[in-house]
Amino acid sequence: MRNILNVLHALSLTMLGFSTILLFPLAVSLYFDDGAHNAFLLSLGIAIGVSAALWKFTRRSRDEINPRNGLLLVSLVWLVFPLIASLPFVFDAYIEGQSLTFTHAYYEAMSGLTTTGASVLNNISSLPPSVNIWRVTLIWVGGMGILVMAVAIMPLLGVGGHQIMRGEIPGPMKEEKLTPRIAGTAKALYAIYISASTLCVLCYRLAGLSWYDAWCHAASTMALGGFSIYDDGFQHYDSPMVDTVACVFMMFAGINFATHYNVFRFRSLRYYVTCPETKIFVAILLLGGLGVSAWLYFDGVYPTLTQSLRFGMFNTISLATTTGFANTDYLHWPVLLPVVMLLLGSFCSSAGSTGGGIKLIRVVLIAKQIRAELRKLLHPHAICPVKLGRRIVPPPIISSIMAFVILFVIMNVALTGLMVMSGLDFATASSAVFASLTNIGPGLGEVGPMSNYSGLSNFQMWICTFAMLVGRLEFFTVLVLFTPGFWKK
Repeated sequence: MRNILNVLHALSLTMLGFSTILLFPLAVSLYFDDGAHNAFLLSLGIAIGVSAALWKFTRRSRDEINPRNGLLLVSLVWLVFPLIASLPFVFDAYIEGQSLTFTHAYYEAMSGLTTTGASVLNNISSLPPSVNIWRVTLIWVGGMGILVMAVAIMPLLGVGGHQIMRGEIPGPMKEEKLTPRIAGTAKALYAIYISASTLCVLCYRLAGLSWYDAWCHAASTMALGGFSIYDDGFQHYDSPMVDTVACVFMMFAGINFATHYNVFRFRSLRYYVTCPETKIFVAILLLGGLGVSAWLYFDGVYPTLTQSLRFGMFNTISLATTTGFANTDYLHWPVLLPVVMLLLGSFCSSAGSTGGGIKLIRVVLIAKQIRAELRKLLHPHAICPVKLGRRIVPPPIISSIMAFVILFVIMNVALTGLMVMSGLDFATASSAVFASLTNIGPGLGEVGPMSNYSGLSNFQMWICTFAMLVGRLEFFTVLVLFTPGFWKK
């Protein structure tokens, strides 16, 4: 019981910190006088009230969180925070023409915080500016991970952050630190994240967007989230310059932020070259984008090579980095191209980036393990360790990666089966589950880039909501809670 109270105490503090973010859209609502301020005031009051009550109940429990309870805290946060984030959507009476149920609101909030970017809202451009600001702020906060921000201040609150950080950071190599203290690591990551986001806003502004549009799309771009303030996304601007800015920053955000940190700290670009992921990541994006563009040109989809490059590169980079932006309806392209782009999104992003999916480092290590097994067949007595750079990767990490990939496939098949049994066609069902697990957002069929998820039933939305959650936390963090051994002392 004492351990649970420690978790609830830490949860109350993170809830209180997260609740204060509501002040930002509240200020925006008052500035624009868009009429949505009451929804944010009510949401803020409820969130702070519940957080304060929970804190008072658990205020005597301030012990260090152990690894098991760290996993529980991470899962609780990612269940409770979308609940808080959904309140403005529920209370906002100005979302006209929307039959917005709690399921819709929670789905929208979960999609934002997990940076999936799949929406159930229609006529997005008609929403109050503060509501759209809230949507993209959720994306931006979720980009680096809510708890990565939280552990930067938790030492001041008497709550240890290392075990939380392990559960939150995506990728197999969770023990590495950029700085000796875990709070310093979180601060370093956020310093880069905030600086790059600011630069992205300025670049969008220089490309011709208003400050409002620039912030909204910069937040989604840096978080690799994909929320837009227009139903037709980047097609609304029809601007090669805006598309170029998006491509540059999507590629930046898809690289491991630890690599960015080393580049800035030591003022040397060689870390991009020596990073085992970055070279492959950039090569996949460029070659994949060029391949898609060439197909579009020679298939006659676009009359000029310039147009083919613009649309091919943008949409390939967008899906491969799990962002989910679109500047055209690529479902009208040859059928294989959208499938290939979605498959790239399943693994292309780097570990330690704001992207989702399996992560490129896992694919690299699996390829190295396969090569090692082939060498053992030729030389049975040879010792063939898997190396990443000059370091030998311990066998337990390889085993966990194999288990992760197998679980990813099983989860995909199982959830797709449920979606199909609920009455959804296979293309829509499979792509909706796949895009949710990998946090890409748009899929195929009824959930394509120029449509959304509002046509799904409540049951189907909850399946996708669960898929977004376990995909964001990489399965084990959530699924371990369902094992009997987790709850034994």
